[in-house]
Amino acid sequence: MSARARTAAAVGLLALVLTGCAGTEPESDGDAAATSSTQSSSSSAGGTGSSSAAPETPAGTQLAVTVAGGEASGDTGRVPVGLGEQVTLTVTSDAPDELHLHGYDLTAQLAPGEPASLTFTADIAGVFEAELHDAGTVLLSLQVG
Repeated sequence: MSARARTAAAVGLLALVLTGCAGTEPESDGDAAATSSTQSSSSSAGGTGSSSAAPETPAGTQLAVTVAGGEASGDTGRVPVGLGEQVTLTVTSDAPDELHLHGYDLTAQLAPGEPASLTFTADIAGVFEAELHDAGTVLLSLQVG
């Protein structure tokens, strides 16, 4: 790893430590992006039907996590993605909660049995946890670099 990459990772980690999970309202930009992504998934289901499947497959890295009984399965652990890559993280949980991607400050509300997605460009180098905010369960660590 180059010195520049190590410095970027350290800065990202420091930002993660300093911001943490404040438990207050998320930043409006991240919340709007996550809400928009989640709403588009929900609203397209009631649309034209068969044509909604093709547009729902975004380019880039697709990550999927399922949570059942408090246990996460799927794309868990440390997941590497390239800097500048588009990432879609889809989480399906058996309990209501809030998905939170640290560092990017993106959130999505989880309803039992309904997938929720965060789609974003991985443009901040570092390692960032995706967690269930209420349960405190870490789903994965996104390693961007």
